[in-house]
Amino acid sequence: MARLDGKIALVTGATRGLGKGIAIGLGEAGAVVYITGRTLTAAPASMGSLEETAAAVTQAGGTAIPVQVDHGDDDQVKALFDRIQTEQKGQLDLLVNNAYAGVPALKAAYGKPFWETEPADFWDACNAVGLRSHYLASVYAARLMVPRRQGLICTLSSWGGLSYIFGVPYGVGKAACDRLAADMAVELKPHGVTSLSIWPGIVGTELMTEFAAEMGLGDGQSADAAADTAAPDHYNWETPLLTGRVIAALASDRHLLRRTGQVQIVAELAKTFGAVDVEGNRPASLRSLRFVLPYAVPGLRPYAELVPDLELPWPFLLLGPLGSPKA
Repeated sequence: MARLDGKIALVTGATRGLGKGIAIGLGEAGAVVYITGRTLTAAPASMGSLEETAAAVTQAGGTAIPVQVDHGDDDQVKALFDRIQTEQKGQLDLLVNNAYAGVPALKAAYGKPFWETEPADFWDACNAVGLRSHYLASVYAARLMVPRRQGLICTLSSWGGLSYIFGVPYGVGKAACDRLAADMAVELKPHGVTSLSIWPGIVGTELMTEFAAEMGLGDGQSADAAADTAAPDHYNWETPLLTGRVIAALASDRHLLRRTGQVQIVAELAKTFGAVDVEGNRPASLRSLRFVLPYAVPGLRPYAELVPDLELPWPFLLLGPLGSPKA
């Protein structure tokens, strides 16, 4: 297992879902993890809180520092990094840009063409706490990392950056996250800081499970899979913890800088680093023949392990790895 003892990490949007799983994965590796979110203490109707995530990180073996932050408020974001500067004497080894507030807007706009939605509302909901907040956090993180000539910035993105999945503002935002990671890498590389775009696979987070149930989309796929009903048996699903374990492995890689600027797929990194999910399984990449054939032909799923785990060329994804959304 990767070790991050003595490392300082920040995971934004960590009250639940991917952010929570990532924070736990970093905690397993022994990191000190700052976690942010708008909900500090769980309420009766809450799906998660910073306190719950902090307890899980501690149980996993790490140290959690919960900080209540609205990533739509620039002053709160600046204050967060000022606090890290003071408390950690300028040390920040890892930033995970995960905070995202677009799911309610995606639910409201589901099945509608972009011109039938309120343009500013839909766009801002997908890309304010998301793309914009990722950029802001990266600026402040880079100001801490560059003087120390080390660090890793991971920006959570998705297959929606390459093929149509979830509506125009969503796809444009994810493509921009990929470009954000790539262009930051150009300017950060001479200073020893790595910037990556991270693509999880089909992740059954709390919000997307609820979304899928309300929309009649199957049994709770991630944003990139919720639009398709072909996998109600949880075929090839990942838990959020796998992304955390993979990012921990990346952060401990001595040759990390050679990857900078790239899109990195969680399932493929898991295979490279030997990381496994909660039950010891390792899902196939969504561009792997092992995923594609049984996904297209459900009768093959019991025999998926017999299908070669061969990665298909990137242009294949332009066809849409999970199909187009169904209205």
